[in-house]
Amino acid sequence: MFLAEVIGHVVATKKDKNLKGKKLLLLRPKLVDEKNPGQFRNGVNTIVAVDNVGAGEGELVMFCQGSSARQAEGLKPLPVDAAVVSIVDTVNVLGKKIYNCN
Repeated sequence: MFLAEVIGHVVATKKDKNLKGKKLLLLRPKLVDEKNPGQFRNGVNTIVAVDNVGAGEGELVMFCQGSSARQAEGLKPLPVDAAVVSIVDTVNVLGKKIYNCN
């Protein structure tokens, strides 16, 4: 699993029929900064993921990719490569809280 910030959403009117009714989110991965483990740095890629938990823009989420994404509830038969599986409340690194949703 990976951490990412929801930076937007994708609307696709023409898509695989199995994806109808599924919300697609645009994610920017977040990595713990090697030089300063007390903060995140942005990943370089952007990912489109199926939202399985009702996440929204600006939230920090956990997502999984590949065959693991299809293990999320209701996604097994869908053609997905990334799925949001949780909304993050807090992140602690080396005993220091680096993210808190409040």
